[in-house]
Amino acid sequence: MADKAVMKKGTSVFENGLIWFGAGVSIAEILTGTYLAPLGFGKGLAAILLGHLIGCCMMFFAGLIGGKMRKSAMETVKFSFGQKGGILFAVLNVLQLVGWTAIMIYDGALAANGTFNTGSWVWCIVIGALIILWIAVGVTNLGKINTVAMAALFILTLILCGVIFFGGGESGILSGEAMSFGAAVELSVAMPLSWLPVISDYTREAEKPVKATAASVVVYGLVSCWMYVIGMGAAIYTGETDIAAIMVKAGLGIAALLIVIFSTVTTTFLDAYSAGVSSESIFSKLKGNHVGIAVTVIGTLAAILFPMDDITDFLYLIGSVFAPMIAVQIADVFLLKKDRKASEFNWRNLVIWLVGFIVYRWLMTVDIPLGNTLPDMVVVIILCLVIDAAAGRKQ
Repeated sequence: MADKAVMKKGTSVFENGLIWFGAGVSIAEILTGTYLAPLGFGKGLAAILLGHLIGCCMMFFAGLIGGKMRKSAMETVKFSFGQKGGILFAVLNVLQLVGWTAIMIYDGALAANGTFNTGSWVWCIVIGALIILWIAVGVTNLGKINTVAMAALFILTLILCGVIFFGGGESGILSGEAMSFGAAVELSVAMPLSWLPVISDYTREAEKPVKATAASVVVYGLVSCWMYVIGMGAAIYTGETDIAAIMVKAGLGIAALLIVIFSTVTTTFLDAYSAGVSSESIFSKLKGNHVGIAVTVIGTLAAILFPMDDITDFLYLIGSVFAPMIAVQIADVFLLKKDRKASEFNWRNLVIWLVGFIVYRWLMTVDIPLGNTLPDMVVVIILCLVIDAAAGRKQ
């Protein structure tokens, strides 16, 4: 951000880890985990681990690019797609982050209302107000608040695990449409993939970019897997996909409410904040904090007005847009070592990205055990290398 306080003081490796712990503890990730229940615990766990391994590797490269360049995620995109070409992805990123903000507030409010029934719209407003507070405090000033919030979330999530896995409930797997292993892997890839155009907004401010990126990705990956397992375990062992209902039945009360509220705030804050950072790549005169607050208000209103119960199509759309984008960046930065920022539009890379987008959508019709993301990214990286070599021969 163009905030002097942010630029003067870098975030430590520990602070980056805390930020991404908060990103991982999420009601949305728990709910996504419930979709994997029809596979059974063994296959479901394998899909979760494989999907997160693929997604987090991509997330690491994305964070490393921003950390080394000291640029926000959408500023680094310009190095591959040109000044105006990068704006396309900044706009798409702001739109997906507005969507995520609304979805997270909606899910959090629904779960909070299941714990204390005062009306979902009330909890939408409460969560939205807390997110605005988090944005106002700022990433580099959240230290003590984040430490306390993360410690509380860690303890409460352990309690939730105990309730689900050691509560003595009978297996009650929900009947539902069978899911292939490849589709389950892709749903597990989708969450870390959704953070690809976001992570550099935080690693760029780190005192030690490489270590901070590694810590961020490892912490997020482990916690995200944990959330998926909680959701899947809840569906398998209790026959229940409503996490709030499970916590109420277990008599957690206020503790349940704290899990729901703080997990939603610490995750959604990153979406709203990064929407503000990305907006600065589109219009340099905008202030990221102000845009982040505006995004939170829009997300809150959308959560009150519209139903957002099934997010699978949204996750696949994010994957189809940003997987080929980061594949082009990985090829340019780490393999070809090219800087295309001087051009307005780098049409070659934009066409390669479009091919990657189409290939991803086609792969969704094919059942591949490794999911869609990895094959799509391999195709895109090979295309980048082959086309660059062909262009070099012509010259």
